[in-house]
Amino acid sequence: MSDPLADVIALLQPRTVFAKRIGGAGDWAVRYSAFGQPSFCAVLEGRCRLDVDGESTALLEAGDFVLLPATPGFTLAGGAPVQARQFDPNREAGQTGEVRHGTRGRRPDARLLGGYFMFDSPDASLLVPLLPALVHIRGVERLSTLVRLVGEESGERRPGRELVLTRLVEVLLIEALRATPSEDAPPGLLRGLADGRIAPALRHMHAQIARGWTVEQLAKKAALSRSSFFDRFVRTVGLPPMEYLLSWRMAVAKDLLRRRELGLAEVAERVGYASASTFSTAFSRHVGQAPGRYARAV
Repeated sequence: MSDPLADVIALLQPRTVFAKRIGGAGDWAVRYSAFGQPSFCAVLEGRCRLDVDGESTALLEAGDFVLLPATPGFTLAGGAPVQARQFDPNREAGQTGEVRHGTRGRRPDARLLGGYFMFDSPDASLLVPLLPALVHIRGVERLSTLVRLVGEESGERRPGRELVLTRLVEVLLIEALRATPSEDAPPGLLRGLADGRIAPALRHMHAQIARGWTVEQLAKKAALSRSSFFDRFVRTVGLPPMEYLLSWRMAVAKDLLRRRELGLAEVAERVGYASASTFSTAFSRHVGQAPGRYARAV
């Protein structure tokens, strides 16, 4: 059976761009402007506060891990409350060495290893909303180890560096997302996979993407009535089952078209369409341009 979480991560095509240490001493607060790309950090020692736009304040301690799949604006602070200093991650990304906040010349009270990466897939805007806006996990040693390895590898220029970083980030994402308590996850893929009735339907959709699924057939896989399945799917995943299936089919189709290894009829068949013409019509309506034009443009 297919693993929808692994499918989504693979299609997002994450790659590491940047990672460095961050230190804060005394009373300090830094306001990071919205970045849009996924970012992460692990608290190496001490504690600090994290305020992400639209989310509750998170108290971070040594051993904690945080993932922001789309990185909105946020404030990181330590000690007593003070006026936050503005910090532009785009401008500071190229700097080397530890980023220091707070009292100069004083040993940091908190140290973090933070970084960001890119999703190479142009479908990130479609897939990222399926993930929680903020992932905060405590005491998972595997995540701390992975972040440390990312930090070490990103600071070196050894052969195979980019491939190693890409694989590390893929594993880091999967470990972080599957460690997220299902009750804390908003409607999306994680909540759906944590639901014992909805998860089988999701796995069947991913495993047999070309099958002509109906809501009734998927409801049987979930052992629910059609109406109960439909309502429960919308509550847990955040969109209707046929809309989820269409979005996943189009994301896979885009990936196949970008690879340019298959003809249009073969791509259509792979994602569940009986002919190239019906696929082209659906693709054009969903994407805004014909599949051939899309393939030539990427």
